[in-house]
Amino acid sequence: MEINIYCDESCHLPNDGMPIMVLGAVWCPKNKARDIAVNIREIKKKHNLPPFFEVKWTKVSPGKVDFYLDLIDYFFAEDDLHFRGLIAEKGQLRHEKYGQDHNTWYYKMFYNLLKVIISPKDTYYIYLDIKDTRGRDKVKKLHDVICNSKYDFDRKIIKTIQHVRSHEVEQVQLADLIGGAIGYRNRDLSDSPAKIELINSIANLSGYNLRNSTLFREEKFNLFRWQPVWAGGKNG
Repeated sequence: MEINIYCDESCHLPNDGMPIMVLGAVWCPKNKARDIAVNIREIKKKHNLPPFFEVKWTKVSPGKVDFYLDLIDYFFAEDDLHFRGLIAEKGQLRHEKYGQDHNTWYYKMFYNLLKVIISPKDTYYIYLDIKDTRGRDKVKKLHDVICNSKYDFDRKIIKTIQHVRSHEVEQVQLADLIGGAIGYRNRDLSDSPAKIELINSIANLSGYNLRNSTLFREEKFNLFRWQPVWAGGKNG
């Protein structure tokens, strides 16, 4: 099977003052990707939004909460859509202790995000919304790291990793929305009733509190919470 994976990242920079980084990935069969994008545009149309309105967590507001709730309902109702998120506690990272820099740690986290999704029996196309200036070098390094970790030296499993403009790709927007909800919950924010309503909807439909790791093989809505070893985690 050919699979498309759409990735988004939040608060991943080393000096942004944020204690939590969230990586999110929405994936679906490649042959279903266009139909899913069309369905999401139809939901936009239903709520009198232009078809290329960009879905973003930062845009969630009381006036659009019904639209965003419909999107979450669609995600959980659509069997071909799946989500995996990684919550990383980065407030007390000690890179020097493990002989690494922040970039190396970041690629390790991205591998931890994707390793549960990727099977050697399938072929993958990964799309990443780039939010900083590392651009092309970042994508190349990520491709190298993941392929080497999966012994995919000929790149027969992971065909491509490329960055895209999020406003053009509905599934990247969906990853931004769900990942934003997870980040908001894990930063204990509460200033937006509309965002709280959306978070509660995701928690109710998934059966998870958006804070803790799910079972490893959870397929619809999968979360992994990473902690440094000195904070009770298993990784450096």
